[in-house]
Amino acid sequence: MTISTGDKIPDVTIKTNGAEGPEDISTGELFAGKRVVLFAVPGAFTPGCSNTHMPGFVVKADEILARGVDTIACMAVNDAFVMDAWQKSQNAQAFTMLADGNADFARALGLDMDASGGGMGTRSKRFAMIVNDGVIEYLGVDAKGVDQSSAETVLGKL
Repeated sequence: MTISTGDKIPDVTIKTNGAEGPEDISTGELFAGKRVVLFAVPGAFTPGCSNTHMPGFVVKADEILARGVDTIACMAVNDAFVMDAWQKSQNAQAFTMLADGNADFARALGLDMDASGGGMGTRSKRFAMIVNDGVIEYLGVDAKGVDQSSAETVLGKL
């Protein structure tokens, strides 16, 4: 079942990059007491994600943060090393990069998809959400393209 507006974010342990490499991060802790914009992509370094989705958030990061957002987080079903390299290549140092390597968080949200036809296994759907103290205020899931989950759409919902 897909999570929806008004629902509480499930508490799942995933990975992020710390000063000494990959470390666990609890989604319950990440979203608690903060307003967070989370956008998720099917895969780091893929064309749509690298050429369209991520760059929009990089360009609009200051505007998003100025509207009362504490954290901008980017998630993909990749490992923490890939997410770290992608963050550096995209000049996205202001973001918290979330590595959902086993798709545990995507699955808990009901936003996982089967991309095995393209050799990519289980991935996250492309989506964005605004979460306030663990509760979803906005959820936009893209069936195709990047219209519901773009930085511009998120800005319009803040």
